[in-house]
Amino acid sequence: MKRKWKVGELARMAGLTVRTLRYYDQIGLYSPSGHTESGHRIYVESDLARLQQIQSLKELGLTLEEIKAALGGERFSMLEIVSLQIERLKQNISVQQKLLQELESVANRIQRDEPLTVENFANVLASMRKTHEKFFAERRSSWDRHLDRLGDFLESRPETPYSGG
Repeated sequence: MKRKWKVGELARMAGLTVRTLRYYDQIGLYSPSGHTESGHRIYVESDLARLQQIQSLKELGLTLEEIKAALGGERFSMLEIVSLQIERLKQNISVQQKLLQELESVANRIQRDEPLTVENFANVLASMRKTHEKFFAERRSSWDRHLDRLGDFLESRPETPYSGG
């Protein structure tokens, strides 16, 4: 008999959120093999292999749209994937260099005892926001996983009457 997993179990195994798996299903990237009578998504071993491919391609820097195309039969050569990674890395370096320039500009103004303008701070903050977007996306994903676990825990508990207080 083949092993089957519900969406919460699969999410925990893969280090993803239930919300992420539901979203992948919604956009047609990753759908379950079936559903239980009560409507819960059921995944089997072949689904795990596809999820591994998705996560690997995502790690290589492909967008979900690109991953969907690649897994849908559109072939990406290894060179194309590496080229995408190189391009994204260059973009990240460019964002980091912009932040460095803004911070150096502010430091130079401070050393020369020149007043700092609102524009100076706005430029630094804008550069910092771009730099930290990935960090905050990862944080949000971590919180989503915790909330999903809490939801799974609450769903697994039998209803207990509220005792008031």
